[in-house]
Amino acid sequence: MENKNVVNETLKKVPGLILAFNIVAFAILLNLKANLGVGPWGVLHVGIAEQTFLTLGQATIVVGFAVLLLSLFLGVIPGFATILNMFMIGIMIDVIDSLGVITTPDSVVGRYLMLFTGIAIMGWGILLYLQAHLGAGPRDGLMEGLVIKFNRPVWLMRAVTEFGALVVGYFLGGPIGIGTVIFALTIGFSINIAFKLGGYDSKNDKHIDCVQLYRKIRTNE
Repeated sequence: MENKNVVNETLKKVPGLILAFNIVAFAILLNLKANLGVGPWGVLHVGIAEQTFLTLGQATIVVGFAVLLLSLFLGVIPGFATILNMFMIGIMIDVIDSLGVITTPDSVVGRYLMLFTGIAIMGWGILLYLQAHLGAGPRDGLMEGLVIKFNRPVWLMRAVTEFGALVVGYFLGGPIGIGTVIFALTIGFSINIAFKLGGYDSKNDKHIDCVQLYRKIRTNE
């Protein structure tokens, strides 16, 4: 019965995670449809979609899976939310995009408003799934693995991964523009504001990975 309680507590967090991933997917499409350039990882995702038969959502899943494998190689075990993140955001990008509810505004002001709205709500989407304490996104896992592997500051490894995604995405034809610069300069502030208002302490809040969750279910620790 106790083990079942652990499973139930985990499953109770799934609706919140699904909501969070929907918010992130919506934010990604707002940034894309603003047609001003997307964030570094978005440049890579769009570039892959442009050069292959994959949709944007499918390209997002493929990159997430590759990043997750690389993170595993670096010794970072994903959490339940990490795996769900990898699939759900990509799926919801395609679902929302197929509905045609997000279109590029005719005015430049409207496009900038769309860009900043996407950046603002993305911070809240990230907060919502991190609050489950079941793992961060695959790309954050890669950053963590690189920090451990090379013993370098987080900001440097973050810059390396973002720049790498940007360069590869550029050569694949991904959309780079003023929006790319704006995204890179403001997404950190957006996340920080959401964390403060939501009471999330990124330094001290601990996440459990899939192995730890499995052990917790078995032993009900």
